[in-house]
Amino acid sequence: MQSNRPTKLLAVLGPTASGKTSLAVGLARALGGEILSADSRQVYRGMDIGTGKDLSEYTSGGAPVPFHLIDIVPAGTEYNLYRYQKDFDAACADVLSRSHTPVLCGGSGLYLCAALGKKNFREVPTNASLRKELEDKTDSELEQILRSFGPLHNHTDTETRERCLRAIEILQFERLHPAPDRQLPPALLIGISFDPETLRHRIRARLESRLEEGMVDEVKTLLQSGVTPSQLIYYGLEYKFLTQYITGELSYADMKENLYHAICQFAKRQRTWFRKMEKDGYEIHWIDGHLPVSEKIKKVLEMW
Repeated sequence: MQSNRPTKLLAVLGPTASGKTSLAVGLARALGGEILSADSRQVYRGMDIGTGKDLSEYTSGGAPVPFHLIDIVPAGTEYNLYRYQKDFDAACADVLSRSHTPVLCGGSGLYLCAALGKKNFREVPTNASLRKELEDKTDSELEQILRSFGPLHNHTDTETRERCLRAIEILQFERLHPAPDRQLPPALLIGISFDPETLRHRIRARLESRLEEGMVDEVKTLLQSGVTPSQLIYYGLEYKFLTQYITGELSYADMKENLYHAICQFAKRQRTWFRKMEKDGYEIHWIDGHLPVSEKIKKVLEMW
């Protein structure tokens, strides 16, 4: 492919509520780029406010910015890392084929590594014999088996029995059937950094704003459309706690406070994940989140 642009990927990452979308969109405009989402829940249609798609940012303040890997499957559909990696590779190749810059944006650690890492994810079939072998194990025993494969890549794998079983199933398959490494374009990784106290304030303010925008009604609409409470609870965070409120398990006040603390814990796990990425060899260039977006863009363009 002949192009005047460097055929490399720009990635904007950071914890929730750090302002990734506005920076990624600004950079995409400056570079003639297109956004590729790395968010495990933004792939679902109808899950807009709770996932923070902020689609208006792609169309306001300048020329519309094309985006990919958002709103690609119905809510309630099973979507996994294998599907995401294949969809990402296809979208990234499409963007590069048009001599545009792919701008990866997200905070879902596993999805970021699926996009940026050498590991090839495969579709893992259900292992009936393994599940039969594990059916009498307690939840605690299942977690111990999962941890025997090594450090947990995703702590949500221990939140429900089904998640834990599936994680064991996948790890055993990968151990028995290793895959060749992926071939990737060189990437520049930009991280947005806030101190924990400021980030907690941002999380609180964004939660209040999303509730005012109609996040409760969004979840009610999803339930009315046929998505089951268990499916929404599986998606975690906003969809878990709002579903519990709507079904009468939590009061409004408890829902809001429990959700706030859960998001703060999630942000803490994200920061831990990014530190792990750095230990694993990813070079992340951190930018002070307090800087105006224009200053952030200027700094990134200097590095680019």
